[in-house]
Amino acid sequence: MLALLAACLAYGTTPSAPQVFDPSRSDPRAIAVTDLVMAALGGRQAWEDTRFLYFAFAVERDGKRIAYRTHLWDRWDGRLRYESRGKDGTPFVVLIDVNSRLGDAYGLPKETRAEGGAAPAAPATPLKMDAATAKPLLNEAYEAWINDTYWLLMPYKMKDPGVHLKYAGEETRDGEEYDLVELTFEEVGLTPRDRYWAHVNRKTHVMDRWSYILQDDPPGSEPTVWDWKGWTRRGRILLCPEKVTHRKGATLKILHPIMEVYDTLPDAYFTGPGPLPGGMGERSRPAG
Repeated sequence: MLALLAACLAYGTTPSAPQVFDPSRSDPRAIAVTDLVMAALGGRQAWEDTRFLYFAFAVERDGKRIAYRTHLWDRWDGRLRYESRGKDGTPFVVLIDVNSRLGDAYGLPKETRAEGGAAPAAPATPLKMDAATAKPLLNEAYEAWINDTYWLLMPYKMKDPGVHLKYAGEETRDGEEYDLVELTFEEVGLTPRDRYWAHVNRKTHVMDRWSYILQDDPPGSEPTVWDWKGWTRRGRILLCPEKVTHRKGATLKILHPIMEVYDTLPDAYFTGPGPLPGGMGERSRPAG
């Protein structure tokens, strides 16, 4: 199911991949719209100053949750704490450096918090897995980080190295006018032939919708369309907690029920598998 939802452009680059955004390979009008998006979200400096992101990635079909995992990511140093559950429902924690892809995995007792709830009074000790057992979980954590951060942060990544921007026209929807910016990619990611379109509201300069055709979609496929709803401030920047599409009679949602930004966090959150404080991620109201 997650494979169907994965707008999975990985920004792990090939050796020949560009190291900086090249404006000469993009449409000036598309660049101008993209710059307005970044300004509306808080600005380039605010984004660069954002260090720690803690968020959940949840998938719902017709109101029923079918997937859930969390990421605590140090953007500056590449440290990631990934929490999910195995096929048997057992929680696990992965501590990984997303630059080197090296790290460790730990199995957790089933009573230990893995979805943002309070930890038990006396949690059992997490068990470190051997290298062979940990390897597929390290791979899962890395690939989930690629996918899930793109779902959360795509508008901030429109001028990443290797991205080509093209102005794709205008549209009017529900009385609002939009500029469309097409994104294609050069030698970056696991799926560099993906194509995306950002639907940018001319009034707010925020991306209210995205659409995409993935490289493995059948020839002639129509773009898959998702509405981005509820942009809200977290720290210095804006983030979007809800993405919605209607497909084959079903309503699918990507949700971020945890979505927080921090300036400082203890190193222990990234170096050990002990439970995070119960208060992390419990806020349900938008930041002021």
